[in-house]
Amino acid sequence: MRVHHRNLTNLVGYMNDGGHLGLIYEYMAKGNLAEHLSEKSSSILSWEDRLRIAIDAAHGLEYLHHGCKPPIVHRDVKTTNILLTENFNAKLSDFGLSKTYPTDDKSYMSTVIVGTPGYLDPEYYTSNRLTEKSDVYGFGVSLMEIISCRPVILNTPDRETNYIVKWVHAMVSQGDIKNIVDPRIKGAYDSNSVWKAVELALACVSVDSNQRPTMNQVVIELKDCLAMELSQRSESRPVESKDSIEMMSIPMVMNASRSSPMPR
Repeated sequence: MRVHHRNLTNLVGYMNDGGHLGLIYEYMAKGNLAEHLSEKSSSILSWEDRLRIAIDAAHGLEYLHHGCKPPIVHRDVKTTNILLTENFNAKLSDFGLSKTYPTDDKSYMSTVIVGTPGYLDPEYYTSNRLTEKSDVYGFGVSLMEIISCRPVILNTPDRETNYIVKWVHAMVSQGDIKNIVDPRIKGAYDSNSVWKAVELALACVSVDSNQRPTMNQVVIELKDCLAMELSQRSESRPVESKDSIEMMSIPMVMNASRSSPMPR
C-alpha cells in the first residue's frame, strides 16, 4: 500500500468473503505481455513498442530495488506479470512473493526458493541466497522473450536449445542476430539496437550474479537501444518539402542520465 510508481500496478483493496480471500488491483485493459508475444496474438508489437514496454518494466524493478526503503525483491519477474494499459504502458504486477531486502552489511538473505521455472535465478536456486540480482536474471529471460517471442522452455529433447537462454547463447556465438528476432517484425528494426538489447539480456542472465548489471544500468542501456531505433528511423525518413504544411513530428528520446529512481 505504501509503494507507488507509474510502472507498478496499484493495489485498490482486498476482499474477504468467508474462506475466499483476494487482492484487487487496478484494471489493465491490454492484459499481460505474454499474451501479446504469443503466436496466437492478432497484433504484432513493433520493435519500438517492445523497447518501450521493456523500459517501463525495468523502471518498475528499478524503483523496487533502489527507490523503496527498505528495498524490495520481486522474486517472480516474467512476461505474464508485466501488464499493459490501454496505451500499452507497462506495469509490473503480482507481488505475492516479494520480499524486503536487508540494508545492513549483509548482501543477501536466505529464504525458501520460490519462482517460476525458466525465470528462476540458478545461483539463488543452488545457494538459497536471494539478492536483487535474482530479479535481474528474470528480467533478462523476459527480455529474450520480448526480442524473440520464443517460449522460455520448449518441449524438445535437445537440451542445448530447448531453454531460451542456451538458445540465445548459441545464436550469438554463430553471429546470427536475424534468427533471434521475432520474424513477424519482418526486419523493421535497427540491427545495432537489437544487438545491444541481446547483449544486455545475456549480461542479465550471467551465471555469476556479480557480473549482472543493476536495474539502474539496465534502464540506461534500454534507453540507448530506443535512441538508436528512433535515430535510425529519423535518418531513413524522407526530407519534408519546405512547402509542406504539416510539421514532421520528432520523437522525444528519454533522458538516460538519471541514475536513481524517483516516485511517480
